[in-house]
Amino acid sequence: MPTLFRFLFVLAAIAGIIYGSMVSLVMLVEPKPREVTVRIPSERLNPPTP
Repeated sequence: MPTLFRFLFVLAAIAGIIYGSMVSLVMLVEPKPREVTVRIPSERLNPPTP
């Protein structure tokens, strides 16, 4: 049974590290707003009529 507890403790520690890194990314990293342009081919806007 100690092996199961050790395994569960390791899984909980890994989950805690992942959760903590996600929270720190949300709190510390600020996204930079920028303008995005996407070119759309004219064939998609005006499909040729048969």
